[in-house]
Amino acid sequence: MNRESSDSEAAKPARTPLLEKRTTGPDEGGGGSSSSSSSATPVLVLTTLVAVSGSYVFGSAVGYSSPAQTGIMDDLGLTSAQYSVFGSILTIGAMIGAAISGRIADYIGRRGTMGLSAVLCITGWTAIALSKISLWLDIGRWLVGCGMGLLSYVVPIYIAEITPKDLRGGFTTVHQLMICCGVSMTYLIGAFVAWRALALIGIIPCLVQVIGLAFVPESPRWLAKTGRSKECEAALLRLRGKNTDISQEAAEIWEYTQTLRRLSEARISDLFQRKYAYSLIVGWGLISCVQIPMTALGVLLMDKSGRRPLLLVSAAGTCLGCLMTGFSFFFQDLQMWTVFTPILALVGVLVYTGSFSLGMGGIPWVIMSEIFPINMKGLAGSLVTVVSWLGSWIISYAFNFMMDWSSAGTFFIFSSICGFTVLFVAKLVPETKGRTLEEIQATMNPF
Repeated sequence: MNRESSDSEAAKPARTPLLEKRTTGPDEGGGGSSSSSSSATPVLVLTTLVAVSGSYVFGSAVGYSSPAQTGIMDDLGLTSAQYSVFGSILTIGAMIGAAISGRIADYIGRRGTMGLSAVLCITGWTAIALSKISLWLDIGRWLVGCGMGLLSYVVPIYIAEITPKDLRGGFTTVHQLMICCGVSMTYLIGAFVAWRALALIGIIPCLVQVIGLAFVPESPRWLAKTGRSKECEAALLRLRGKNTDISQEAAEIWEYTQTLRRLSEARISDLFQRKYAYSLIVGWGLISCVQIPMTALGVLLMDKSGRRPLLLVSAAGTCLGCLMTGFSFFFQDLQMWTVFTPILALVGVLVYTGSFSLGMGGIPWVIMSEIFPINMKGLAGSLVTVVSWLGSWIISYAFNFMMDWSSAGTFFIFSSICGFTVLFVAKLVPETKGRTLEEIQATMNPF
């Protein structure tokens, strides 16, 4: 009997401080505590708002170059090539920041990484606002890009780690919504203020985040990963409410952490092992082998074939790609042609990606810059940007729900929307090739 008891005890996972205080149910430990962790507490809402201040910084950095272009080029005497460097160096910094974001977030924590990002962005915006030559302008833009790259990883990760599972989807998509707000507000404000003032305004959300980080908890999951069990429990209680029973969630966090410790740490070289070769080839191919050539082809053809033909071909191609993907799920659900359906899905995705890159990915922004008169361009451009990013947010939020409803039906709906786009372009979108802006605007907006 004693032998069996000792074996049973040995088989149980070791008790940890993370679980020690919260293993009793709400009726055993004094009563009154709630077992639900799905409510949006004030601390959770505040913490999310502080995090998505970084998302707003992301959007403001993306939206800055358009309204600031004329002022910067006139004041500093930049050529088009020099300003192109200024505009594009943001993405180089973002790639660097994104590449190191995971390691930094694991080493100094989620809050620390967001704080570091805010410092980089403050430094970058200040350098832009005070720059007298293009070199400091580019350095500032690059620093903002590095901060943006860190934010692009750590903000959604942090929000996902602090929110209950029933609220995670909605709270995480606020990240995308705040990016949209940052882009549109920067575009709107830039129509009324000088470029240096616009750069200084970009510092405000960074300061909000730096100050706010002092009042929000660290990610409980990161604290558990680093062995800080008491701090993890304290953070979880702040996020869920002091009267909430967190024992089940704490147990899940600890189990997950223990699982991670049993696994070897992933290295970049592991990605190139033979077992990952197929996934790597497909992933790289969809990005590089399809998008880049098709985008380049669209650039070459835009002023030769015209905007409308490219848009019509592109919209029709996206319609076909979604239709093929939808049929692949449809046949899979019916257990028909199961060997053929994965190929059909892959071809559908490739057709959609290539077609989108050919025209729909870039030409609408070209036409947007052409059709609005100068006195309305700031406001109209802001509205178009809001609609575009809001549409992206709606799709990203609704996609999982739609796929749960019907995978085939989801892509059939997308295909129908793309088909409607063909009709919209054919009936309403003007051809702007070879016409001056004044001619286009006079035709569309007669005064």
